[in-house]
Amino acid sequence: MFNNSLFKLKKVVLATSLLAVTGAANAGYTVKLDDGDTITFGGYIKADVRSISGDVSSPVTNDDYWIGHAAVVDDISTTKFSANETRFNTKYVHGDVTGFIELDFYGGGGNQIVSNSSHPRLRHAFIKYKNILVGQTWTTFMNTSALAEAANFGGALNASAFIRQGQVRYTMGGLQLSLENPHSDKGDSSQDSIPDFIAKYTFKGDWGNVSVSGLARQLNTVGGNSETAIGGGIAGRIKTFGKDDFRFQVHGGETGRYVGVVAARDLVGEEVEETTSYMVAYRHFWTEEMRSTVFYGSTDADVANTKRNHVAVNLFKNFTKQLSFGVEVGNFEMNEVSKDSNYLQFSAKYVL
Repeated sequence: MFNNSLFKLKKVVLATSLLAVTGAANAGYTVKLDDGDTITFGGYIKADVRSISGDVSSPVTNDDYWIGHAAVVDDISTTKFSANETRFNTKYVHGDVTGFIELDFYGGGGNQIVSNSSHPRLRHAFIKYKNILVGQTWTTFMNTSALAEAANFGGALNASAFIRQGQVRYTMGGLQLSLENPHSDKGDSSQDSIPDFIAKYTFKGDWGNVSVSGLARQLNTVGGNSETAIGGGIAGRIKTFGKDDFRFQVHGGETGRYVGVVAARDLVGEEVEETTSYMVAYRHFWTEEMRSTVFYGSTDADVANTKRNHVAVNLFKNFTKQLSFGVEVGNFEMNEVSKDSNYLQFSAKYVL
């Protein structure tokens, strides 16, 4: 139906502007429909084997990966096989308009008795026209390049800005402004009517990038009060020696649900939570095909008086450009109760 000039299949790297939005630096297959239209299919297949031992579990994620929330258990010892991080995305470009959608399989479901049919989950779904983006994607508050490379999904999520949500975003050079979906975590979210406001400026160069971000929100408590929450952060990835890089995130103030993946909540009773979070990671390339990252993240919540720490080191090796294998060992700690667990994870990843 298409002649050779209209139908060309080739392997490409997704556009830099799209990677900045999605944080998914994966190759894709692009079909050129005509001079102005293309459709790209991308993603990866990832298989994990994960063992946990200690006194802390992650029930929200079914122990598939660590987030900021954890629960004390008595001497947990588990081993799980999983492929739920596997994801698939499609990008359609028509002139100045880009549409993007991505799914993975952390949507729940599945069992070990019948067919283990895990449900797909919407990650991204947005439309971008010139400088305007509308839809669901990473919050403007976060710098995706500052996430550590890790076998554990997202690395030290207990201390990282990490939310995808509906928004309207304007970009002009390094400046980004957005109105995003409000939600009073542990408050009365049914009364949320004022969107969260976020501003971020990113400095870029041959040396890497650093972003400075701030947010302002109105939170509604269960007691019927409205409280203002203001927080900020600085994050980035800086090139060091050879292909090595240093990644960091520092956030403070009333960041609540935006940082730490429920390491802290927006509200504790009628009070707005105050947090301090930091994450550091160093990635070293041993050879062109082999690399390691060591990372550490910590979040302190003042009102709830909790502290969550995550430290790990890993080793990844590419056997082809698309295929890599890795191993990671680490520790997750609930400092406020002096409980922790160790984990060992093996991963295989094939980038489409």
